[in-house]
Amino acid sequence: MKLKKILPQLLTLLFIVIVFGFFTMNAQENMGARGLEFGFGFLKTQASFDIQFSLIDYDGSHTYARAYLVGLLNTLLVAFIGIILATLLGAIVGVARLSPNYLIRKTASFYIEFFRNIPLLLQIFFWYFAALRALPMLEDAPMLLNSSFMTIKGLYTPAPIWTNFDVFFTTIIIAMIIIFFFARYAKKKQEQEGKRLPVLIISLAIFIGLPLLTFLIGGVDLSWSFPVIRQMSQSSYTFDGGLKIPPELIALTLALTLYTATFIAENVRAGIQGIGKGQKEAAASIGLTPGQVLKLVVMPQALRIIIPPTTNQYLNLTKNSSLAAAIAYPDLVLVFAGTAMMQTGRAIEIVGITMATYLTISLSISLLMNWYNKRIAIQEK
Repeated sequence: MKLKKILPQLLTLLFIVIVFGFFTMNAQENMGARGLEFGFGFLKTQASFDIQFSLIDYDGSHTYARAYLVGLLNTLLVAFIGIILATLLGAIVGVARLSPNYLIRKTASFYIEFFRNIPLLLQIFFWYFAALRALPMLEDAPMLLNSSFMTIKGLYTPAPIWTNFDVFFTTIIIAMIIIFFFARYAKKKQEQEGKRLPVLIISLAIFIGLPLLTFLIGGVDLSWSFPVIRQMSQSSYTFDGGLKIPPELIALTLALTLYTATFIAENVRAGIQGIGKGQKEAAASIGLTPGQVLKLVVMPQALRIIIPPTTNQYLNLTKNSSLAAAIAYPDLVLVFAGTAMMQTGRAIEIVGITMATYLTISLSISLLMNWYNKRIAIQEK
């Protein structure tokens, strides 16, 4: 019996090894015939090209490995911002879809049907080539909130300048650890004694209070650099100081957020409707308000239905960020699988690294969400 179970798996594994080995040998023979060598030594050589937007220091004198890191960080930035915003928007729209108010319900339905039925690439083009291109030039841009400028070249906003930021960041990590153990203690106390502690209020007090103490006793200081327009020539202007957010990042983030939020909203709606009506009525009968019913009874159970399909949307958003190359946002695909590959000719190595990177990011998101799904699962006795 064991042989019957193991034999198909062994044959499948053997088939995969043979196919992989065949293509590997074939690639080596073709590369050898053209005088090409396989290896990753090129990552240490000078890249000799610039990148218009980078979260870390970079110029043409840095290596291809540094260029890969720049593209990776830019990809992670879009994915992180997009996931956060799409989750918030999707949750709001999903709840609005079930609102008894006719106008709110129909508005949410229109938003979902409109944005999810337009191709994502077309939405990216709209925000970049239509909406953002209609913004004024630098010298004509009005000031927003007495500090920022929205222009055709991007958003110029105040930039923070920190002193002893490492102390501030360390305190935030410590606060999160304290909140984690306090939440566990509060949950245990509620299960054993039936006493419910104000976890949210205390957690916010810890998360805000501890970092604020670093300004008083930790030597932490924060100042702001504001953008100031400067005329370089008769028709050329620029901003000094502040932080510039490029239009490519804005357009890509808007498109990914609005598109992915429609699917998350439907997941939220399905999760809420998957909870029996009797439980809602029972919760209301003991005096809970509609908001309390949603927060304490419906959502804890609905999350078991919401999280698995929402995880797929997080993965889709991360992979869809590769469409950034269409508007020249310097993500991993454009910088590494585009410019770097054309300059080095190392197609197999670069494509392999890029595929492995996206696979690693997707598996990491999947593992994190699966861990959270198990953590909130209702334990049956």
